[in-house]
Amino acid sequence: MSEGAATVEEAAWFRESFDRITDNISTAVLGKRHVIRLTLTCLVCEGHLLLEDFPGTGKTMLARGLANSLSGSHARIQFTPDLLPSDITGVTVYEQHHNRFEFHPGPVFHQLVLADEINRASPKTQAALLEVMEEGQVTIDGVTHAVPRPFMVIATQNPIEQAGTYRLPEAQLDRFLMKTSVGYPDASSTEELLMNSGIRDRAAMLSPVVDGDVVQDMGKIAGRIYVDRAIITYVRTLAEASREMDQVRLGLSPRGCLALIRVAKAWAAADGRAHVVPQDVVTLAAPVLSHRLVLDPEAAFRGVTVEEVVADLMATVPAPLDRA
Repeated sequence: MSEGAATVEEAAWFRESFDRITDNISTAVLGKRHVIRLTLTCLVCEGHLLLEDFPGTGKTMLARGLANSLSGSHARIQFTPDLLPSDITGVTVYEQHHNRFEFHPGPVFHQLVLADEINRASPKTQAALLEVMEEGQVTIDGVTHAVPRPFMVIATQNPIEQAGTYRLPEAQLDRFLMKTSVGYPDASSTEELLMNSGIRDRAAMLSPVVDGDVVQDMGKIAGRIYVDRAIITYVRTLAEASREMDQVRLGLSPRGCLALIRVAKAWAAADGRAHVVPQDVVTLAAPVLSHRLVLDPEAAFRGVTVEEVVADLMATVPAPLDRA
């Protein structure tokens, strides 16, 4: 892998690999190419994804489709109120026949981890994911254990059924690079699903198309995509404007700005470009900002949504037309 700015040839290879994975997952998750691309962007950036949607829309299918498209390890954790932190991270057990303590890793020691219905677990159990999502490692009994690379957590939660759930705090929400929803399929995709109703598990039919080394190489290329100073100024202005909005109590943080630049670079490479354009930032603003902006209580009481605030923000701050 060459140093310096990414070349057009590298961006073209990135796009070819990105499209190959996207096409593979699209055979299992029908009519959701944009959501699949967002998920892959998270993976390439070594970020984590929060899927908030109604039951039966294909959240788990999307996660399993991505896992089966990569020749790596994956695990699914069903979050419940009685789930313990050690059920996720693992535990140190005394092995009598060896006369020593041995570490038994939990399901988080996989490359792709599906945290299903994450808001059903207690805050203590949710916090068990904080270190590994931020630092890629777990510390148990004073010993640090690294998780395999690439590493990604896809968490799901149901937005309408709140009984017996624990809302994720802002500190943990900020660990997710993006938040999005799958949504209901369109008419043609729905009819295709019904025509092939005998296929119970479409994700199980997928075969790996790339390995972990390819994903890591893609991440290195994405990190070297050129970002003009005008784009940097645009993101900085968006952050400052978000903090001054009347409907917003907590605006975009520097970490959120970095996240927006990271995903914009990967999105540009997925289009075969070696540079970021303003439209990349506009396209990715909602999934990157929606879980980071905290609404004012009065605005939330009036029915204002985060999506409306993000749309107002993007309409208020003009995108740059020229390079810096």
